[in-house]
Parts: sequence; C-alpha cells; structure tokens
Amino acid sequence: GGITAEEAQKSSHLNIVGMVGSIDNDFCGTDMTIGTDSALHRIMEIVDAITTTAQSHQRTFVLEVMGRHCGYLALITALACGADWVFIPESPPEDDWEDHLCRRLTE
Repeated sequence: GGITAEEAQKSSHLNIVGMVGSIDNDFCGTDMTIGTDSALHRIMEIVDAITTTAQSHQRTFVLEVMGRHCGYLALITALACGADWVFIPESPPEDDWEDHLCRRLTE
C-alpha cells in the first residue's frame, strides 16, 4: 500500500529476489544459506588456534558455536575438525552423558 500504481508501473521491469542470510543453514530449498560457509570458516580458524593451545597445555577444551535451534554448524564443525564429542539440539544427550564423556577422556 506504500507504492502507487504509477510508481509500480515505472518499476515493473525490475525483478526483485530475496536471499536468506542465516548461519544456521535451516532454510529449506537451498544447499547452503549465505553466512553458513563464512561462519564455518571462522569456526575452523578458532579450532586451529585452540588445538595448538590445548595440545601444549595437555588440556581438553570445550567450544560452543552459534546456532539457534539448529545443530548444523556444530555437527559440521565436529566432522571437519575431528571432535571427540558433539552436542546438537536435534539429538539431545542421554542422561549419563557426563560419566560417558569422562570415561572417554581418560581412556
């Protein structure tokens, strides 16, 4: 209602396309949304930096990545960096996950 019929006619040759910008990659019908690849790239840079520190201090590090209710970035990051453990909202952990994690870290 903000554009008059005359204004719409003058611009009728324009094709307007909307593009989803989401790091969650949760928009159906697309292979990858804008922002997902750059977010994953930045996460991997951080993982590389943290890995060096963790190895030199012989420590375990926990990394939390963004993602509203979608574990795509966490899952892809875990696959890309060879993480030992990953939590995603689509598959909540079992009740005794803490004990299982501690056993895995001491093996």
